[in-house]
Amino acid sequence: MATVEVQVADRVARVTVNRPERLNALDAGVVEGLRTAFDRVRTEDGAGAVVLTGAGPKAFVAGADIAELALMTAVSAVEVSAKGQALMDAIEGCGKPVIAAVNGFAFGGGLELALACHLRVFSRTAKVGLPEVGLGLIPGYGGTQRLPRIIGRGRALEMILTGEPVDAETALRIGLANRVVEADALLPEAERLAGAILSKGPVAVRLALEAVLLGESAGPGEGMRAERHLFGLAASTEDMKEGTAAFLGKRKPAFRGK
Repeated sequence: MATVEVQVADRVARVTVNRPERLNALDAGVVEGLRTAFDRVRTEDGAGAVVLTGAGPKAFVAGADIAELALMTAVSAVEVSAKGQALMDAIEGCGKPVIAAVNGFAFGGGLELALACHLRVFSRTAKVGLPEVGLGLIPGYGGTQRLPRIIGRGRALEMILTGEPVDAETALRIGLANRVVEADALLPEAERLAGAILSKGPVAVRLALEAVLLGESAGPGEGMRAERHLFGLAASTEDMKEGTAAFLGKRKPAFRGK
């Protein structure tokens, strides 16, 4: 069976890490499988949003494969980190909203995978953390950069420096989770969230994502400049004309993605 599966239905691509016997551990094969999956998703005309999850009831992605990590040298560790970061960047920058449906454990690279997604829905049984310092390592797939941006420097440093996990309710309180639901409602809730996004103007959704990501990478000044230009670009689209006309006409818009 493939370690990463992709299914597309109702304009939502569901990407599943399918290695439940190893708690969906993020080994080199899974990293490559996810990269291939998101290359497909990025160009899939039939998918406007993505839900990323793990197979089985126990884990989203429990973490990196420790047996692989134990064999690293200084040189190979840099290469491993670069490949992991490239995957996370590809997910974050795929141009479509990606929702992590965190259905259990998400430690180390698993949490970094969820952080690379734009939104995160947790089951009540989820538990997440960055335990790398307990292995004599640090997060290497973007965790030291994305976690502080999402939950703030102080809370992020506490998680990174202690390696202690947090439960779903804590994740919701500190802004790491967008929503927390019962386990059997997790995928339906993630897909409802995707559907709410898909009901809006698709070009506007893509440009809004781009504006946020540019602001994070380039700083507030460049972000504001980018927002102005992307706002102007959105104003030139047929979707903007349709959206404003529908609002004024008190009807539902029929967006065409143009």
